[in-house]
Amino acid sequence: MSQIDIKLLTIEQYTEVIDVMKAAYPNWQGSYWRKESIQKLITIFPEGQQAVTVDGKVAGISLSIIIKYDDFGDEHTFSSITSNYTFNNHTTKGDVIYGLETFIDPKYRGQRLGRRLYDNRKKLCEELNLRAIIFGGRIPN
Repeated sequence: MSQIDIKLLTIEQYTEVIDVMKAAYPNWQGSYWRKESIQKLITIFPEGQQAVTVDGKVAGISLSIIIKYDDFGDEHTFSSITSNYTFNNHTTKGDVIYGLETFIDPKYRGQRLGRRLYDNRKKLCEELNLRAIIFGGRIPN
């Protein structure tokens, strides 16, 4: 039986994160999360950056920020939400968790690891007394 844990993501896991992202998105070269971006997210909102591990090895992650949704509304871009990847729109005075990313290494898919990350994000939303979770996505090219 494998040991599955969800913990806060650390910058020391960056190499594993990139390996998992390359496995999850093999045709998306050049659009991987930069170390500086992950470090900024960990710094501004550590509890929103989570890693799921299997036997101590990163199997997937989820990244999030908090925003004031009325500042953006339904017609927004990923770039505008992330303030062009500077994450300057993150605010502890926001009302919504914005899910920036969730991915799982293909060799661990089917084990409900993504579901565990989403459930953990829902728990965080409740703990912070936020009104919703919104998900965004980046589309290659």
